[in-house]
Amino acid sequence: MLRTAGRCILRLDSRGAHAHLPAKPTPQSQFHCQSQLIFIRRLASSRPSRKQTRKSALKPLPKSPVISKVRLRDYQEECITSVLRALKQGHKRVGISLATGSGKTVVFTQLIKKIPPRGDGDRTLILAHRRELVEQAARHCQAAYPGKTIEIEMGNVHASGTADITIGSVQSLVSKGRLDKYDPSAFKLVLVDEAHHIVASTYLKVLQHFGLNVKQEDSPALVGVSATFSRFDGVKLGAAIDEIVYHKDYVEMISDKWLADVVFTTVKSTANLSKVRSSTFGDFQVGELSRAVNTDEVNDIIIRSWMAKAGDRKSTLVFCVDLAHVSDLTERFRHYGYDARFVTGETNKVERGAILDAFKNGEFPVLVNCGIFTEGTDIPNIDCVVLARPTRSRNLLVQMIGRGMRLHPGKKNCHIIDMVSSLDTGIVSTPTLFGLDPSEIVTEATVGDMRQMKLHKEKEKESGRAADGTGSSSSVDAVTFTDYSSVMDLIADTSGEKHIRALSPLAWVQVPGDRFILGAPSGSYIRIERTEAQTSPPQPNAPGPSWRAVEVRALPEGISKSPFAAPRELLTAATFEDAVRGADNWAQVNLPRTFILRNHPWRKVPASPGQIDFINKFRGGNKPVTQKDLTKGAAADMITKLKHGARGHFSKISAHQRRRERQTSAARSFHDKENVRVGPVAM
Repeated sequence: MLRTAGRCILRLDSRGAHAHLPAKPTPQSQFHCQSQLIFIRRLASSRPSRKQTRKSALKPLPKSPVISKVRLRDYQEECITSVLRALKQGHKRVGISLATGSGKTVVFTQLIKKIPPRGDGDRTLILAHRRELVEQAARHCQAAYPGKTIEIEMGNVHASGTADITIGSVQSLVSKGRLDKYDPSAFKLVLVDEAHHIVASTYLKVLQHFGLNVKQEDSPALVGVSATFSRFDGVKLGAAIDEIVYHKDYVEMISDKWLADVVFTTVKSTANLSKVRSSTFGDFQVGELSRAVNTDEVNDIIIRSWMAKAGDRKSTLVFCVDLAHVSDLTERFRHYGYDARFVTGETNKVERGAILDAFKNGEFPVLVNCGIFTEGTDIPNIDCVVLARPTRSRNLLVQMIGRGMRLHPGKKNCHIIDMVSSLDTGIVSTPTLFGLDPSEIVTEATVGDMRQMKLHKEKEKESGRAADGTGSSSSVDAVTFTDYSSVMDLIADTSGEKHIRALSPLAWVQVPGDRFILGAPSGSYIRIERTEAQTSPPQPNAPGPSWRAVEVRALPEGISKSPFAAPRELLTAATFEDAVRGADNWAQVNLPRTFILRNHPWRKVPASPGQIDFINKFRGGNKPVTQKDLTKGAAADMITKLKHGARGHFSKISAHQRRRERQTSAARSFHDKENVRVGPVAM
């Protein structure tokens, strides 16, 4: 039985209960933010009494698609099979990584019935962090399981704790003892939507209640679902998820025709991001970013670029930096004669619903927002996405692009227009997702074109390595070859820090061996490095960690022959960017911020006499440096390089240069002998 807006609805079931359905709901009533839905235990054949039909503020639930009758796609079947296989093998906390638009809600809804009870426990809890996600899951569960009791725990709607399926807002569950009514032994499954949030403290509190904060046998199964199974702050998801058992990204799904094709255009704007500081987690600070991006000149470039490249598109979604940017850019669209409307977190629920419905119906062409439609939004008619909000976060970028990838009748493709600053500040632009440098400018490139560009770049790198005579590779920066005439030239070269310093506000220094050092005043340091080959085979469809961060503590004199303790592993990560985020988080909590911040004032004053003396010891016959030549920060970085292998690295470089010179000389001599010259013949 569904209780809603003072009316009771009996769902039709196998025992013949009658169905009393509400009239077709108005757009404003379709599960907007005030909508509250409670599914009460169904009654076999009796109608509800008047007492059971007390008035409430609940809105009618729109009819849902009959998910239970939908034939699963092949990858959805594979995904469910992977989860069941992992659970059968004894894994309790697993993750599945599926692209936006892949039907994640369908997958986890269908998964519920396939997981066997745990003793007497046969209940399921679905966790989400946004109202839209809670409501979406409720609609799917209602359609898939009409014979089960389904309840919502959110805001002032309280579930009983004993329903077959409960969909809960994580913020509501952890407030005022609401978790206490849920008996962990009665649950077989906890599902987490948008599971890249799962290591937030609210989620961890819920997991602890169900015995899922650590891996243990006597607990429900935990399945986390996300399109972006990583965190921009580098916090490891391994605190809550033990295995990623299935992965299918959106590039594959576009190729397999499960998602709409995508056309990319990147545009260089005049926005100057060089002075925009980073937030705690490494992305741009919103206030400063808005001041840099939200200018008449930049907004004009955005509108004119859209007019030139996508002015004939039917449904364009624009992502902005903040409320002021939303307002100004919307007005700019209107100035050029386009019907643009906006939605923000401050838009009231009724107005927001009306605007969304009108946009879905094609009543106006441009919808502008900031931070509203990155997760849990289903607007399949979107055929253009304008990224007017620069970001360094791959997750945010994927979420924004994903809004336009759903299939829709009459939709040929989705055009992504990425406004990229012309300055190299580490911004993650669209091509970065395909392995290209962020400065790559693409005009109407398809996914296939992007792949070809990536392959072409990889071939160029391989050719460069072959010419250099080495097989080393690095995904951290583009491969270049630079000759150094002295060790001092080597340690003075800061080009290796270009990439990491675009990702981090801290004073990381690149040293030989694809390693990065962040020093502390005590002599201790953090090191980011590549991991050794894994001893166990990687999980299906999921890469193992490629990078790790370790702490190396300096020891007091006399304690050990070595001046340092053994390295202590802080984290492992699948990508260099994730390793940097995590290491930055740890460093900013455990090391003095004044010492590790790259732009701290002390780094800009002249080098100390002690620093100058130390550096000059290694200059040999070169002219000594003075305090006028170096800042404290530059000197500290040079000393770090000297302490971490720069001299040995210079010896290898010098030997390689000498070998290359000998090869060049021999080749020149060989060619000289082949040439025929007029004159005496050499004896």
